[in-house]
Amino acid sequence: MAPAGASALALAVAFVLDASLGEPWTQLHPVVWMGKLIAPLKRWALRRARAPWRAFTVGAAHTLAVTSGLAGLTWLVQGWLRSWPWLGLVFEVHTLFGCFAVKGLVAAGNDVRRALTDQDLTRARRGLGSLCSRDPAALTPSELAGAAIESLTENTSDSVVAPLFYYALFGLPGAVFYRAANTLDAMVGYHGRFEYVGKLAARLDDLLNVLPARLTAGLLALSGALLGLDVRGGVRVWWRDRAATESPNAGHPMAMGAGLLGVRLDKRESYVLGAGLAAPDAIVLARAQRLVRVSGWLAAAITCSLLGWEGRHGF
Repeated sequence: MAPAGASALALAVAFVLDASLGEPWTQLHPVVWMGKLIAPLKRWALRRARAPWRAFTVGAAHTLAVTSGLAGLTWLVQGWLRSWPWLGLVFEVHTLFGCFAVKGLVAAGNDVRRALTDQDLTRARRGLGSLCSRDPAALTPSELAGAAIESLTENTSDSVVAPLFYYALFGLPGAVFYRAANTLDAMVGYHGRFEYVGKLAARLDDLLNVLPARLTAGLLALSGALLGLDVRGGVRVWWRDRAATESPNAGHPMAMGAGLLGVRLDKRESYVLGAGLAAPDAIVLARAQRLVRVSGWLAAAITCSLLGWEGRHGF
């Protein structure tokens, strides 16, 4: 494993690449390859997952194999490249570059925001598909803006803070383990036909996000203070509504975002965050994008500083 100082350098370079390019090329994207490993499980579940116990057993084995296998492979490659430090740095930068996303996350909201500004609901609903799996067919303009804001703030934890958190704690294998678990949850860890096959993946993702989600709420509050948003309102709504969502973690960044932006975020028949506040629109969505961007910069800067400090002090 690379020393902590090299990890700080790798993260700094990866962050510059993210800020300038957004996402790695599809053919070289680590998450795309993770998806290729998970896809056979989905196909099996659709064809043969009849008994819940069998679906759970196969899904659990697949989850452990993918997460541990990819983290272990990353560790082995790093060890093999130890004799070639610059090549090892390239490997670390490229893999880490694919494990978090700031520019891509913010850019994903552009299609929704521009379509809402143009009052083109068809295009706005189509754009929402790149942010979340919610059915946009019957959503009103404010609900479309709200769903985009919810996805942006929640994914600040999933796509930025959490992978950096595990990178800081366990190096590149930690970031890869987290990203594999999160990708499994996104692909099979939800209710319906994949409920049992993805149950362990969903629970593992919940567990891994306990601390990052709460750290993200604090990071959003700090970023909101820098942007002149209503931090007091953010903390108030976060404290009141953080447990309103079915997910034990998603409510933390989403409720903080609702309070900071002064808007009501709700999912029909599921939850309401920021009850009594104004309905969101394209202007508020633009503010949410700035909030997420600043939060991503802060997360990367703080992680780089911690890794650099550890490197200088020999930890």
